[in-house]
Amino acid sequence: MRAAVVRTFGGAEVVEVVERAVPEPGPRQVRIKVAAAGLNPVDAGVRGGFFGGAGKEIGLGWDVAGTVDATGVATAWSVGDQVVAIDPGMVRPLGTHAEYVVVETDAVAKAPATVDAVHASTLPLNGLTAVQALDLLELTEGQSLLVTGAAGAVGGFAVQLAARRGLVVTALAREADEELVRSLGAARFTSGGVEAASFDGVLDAAVLGETALAWVRDGGAYVGVRPGAEPASVRGVRSTHVAVGADGRQLAELAGLVDEGALTLRVAETYALEDAAKAHARLEEGGVRGRLVLVP
Repeated sequence: MRAAVVRTFGGAEVVEVVERAVPEPGPRQVRIKVAAAGLNPVDAGVRGGFFGGAGKEIGLGWDVAGTVDATGVATAWSVGDQVVAIDPGMVRPLGTHAEYVVVETDAVAKAPATVDAVHASTLPLNGLTAVQALDLLELTEGQSLLVTGAAGAVGGFAVQLAARRGLVVTALAREADEELVRSLGAARFTSGGVEAASFDGVLDAAVLGETALAWVRDGGAYVGVRPGAEPASVRGVRSTHVAVGADGRQLAELAGLVDEGALTLRVAETYALEDAAKAHARLEEGGVRGRLVLVP
């Protein structure tokens, strides 16, 4: 099979598509024939060496939508099931940017029935990151939340999920994105000039750090999306980060929300797997609204 890997760190030009053996599932694993796989900023971080692994061949990709085509023992999934899954890991030989991928059974959920595989593939990583970040904030109905980077993939999901929980959501984004984030459920919008200590919680999808922490009221909560990059706690503010974990139950709930029309999946562009380097170059350009998706 073909798979996208890096063998040295650098820009988009270091991404290679190589031939590798089709992986075999072990106990409590399934193999998925990949129909589509999202490209995310974390892949650019892996490619650039942010997570280490020098001297190794590293596979890329966390998101996948496709069809179960082989199973190990002790799994409830069957060949032919249409699924979505997350394959977390920074430094491993193969990721989801391949024609086949093996994942743990508890990382898998039934694919949304109302969207195609390309759209479905944008759900796992960013959807799980958003819901797990909101869980860490521990806000209750009626409390105020500021989402930075609200027009991005994680931010957009967070706005929708938070509004569904009854939080009063303010979206921080560029002025050109106001209509978009309000359509996702933001009650309020700002492109800057936020008053200090004015929110019960901040979900910092834009990785603003201390700047965003200053917008949390005394005793409130801050959650960042980059592990280890959260600012130190001040004024009794709980400061932490979300380290997304595979959770098939949560992923199934998110897929259900897609089918209910309560969660919007956004695709910016699609690329053939052999054009993975071109997709990385587009990601580097910035300004992408929705996900770039690789299609084997």
